[in-house]
Amino acid sequence: MPRIDGEVGPTPEGRDPADFDCLRRRVLWSMPTGLFLVGSRSGARRNMMTCNWAMQVATTPKLVAVAVEQGSVTRALIEEGGWFSVSILSRADRAVVRRFVKPVDAVVLDAGGGAVSMQGEPVVEGLGGVPRLASALAWLECEVRTTVAWEAEVGKPASHVLCVGEVMDAGEAAGDPSDAGDPTRDAAGVLRMEDTRMNYGG
Repeated sequence: MPRIDGEVGPTPEGRDPADFDCLRRRVLWSMPTGLFLVGSRSGARRNMMTCNWAMQVATTPKLVAVAVEQGSVTRALIEEGGWFSVSILSRADRAVVRRFVKPVDAVVLDAGGGAVSMQGEPVVEGLGGVPRLASALAWLECEVRTTVAWEAEVGKPASHVLCVGEVMDAGEAAGDPSDAGDPTRDAAGVLRMEDTRMNYGG
């Protein structure tokens, strides 16, 4: 398949590049994904980022991968700090992810210098000092095992970098008895991209 200039990428022979690009984007957008918050830290710098490209990639050891933009704050902090967290959210918290689509600029610290709030949302710091959302349905803390970067074409980096970490700790919300029977607060109510008006990828 020949490459064409610009963002369209490879196009099968005999296909119109623009039409094929639209089709490919629709198919990619149809792939179901969750919507998570990825926490990162290097020294005193902390961030949490909305992410839909996160998944388990191995069972032995337990590896999780997140894809982050090449030039993002999160990419730098994960590579420098060597850890990341994944907060798994409830559908009831769909508005929360919008607070983390840009780098965090509001962090509240406790007397010991630990973060207790980011963008107005309560957070907890775990292994590696990485923040995670206090209200998360469940969470993972991962130590980086490898980072994979590749080129879109010769001399031009791909849009994203894959960070793969081993799950070193995990947990679930203790649960509030008043939430019993609320489908937005159980595992079936995990936030997904389709629950919002957001889309990313394609």
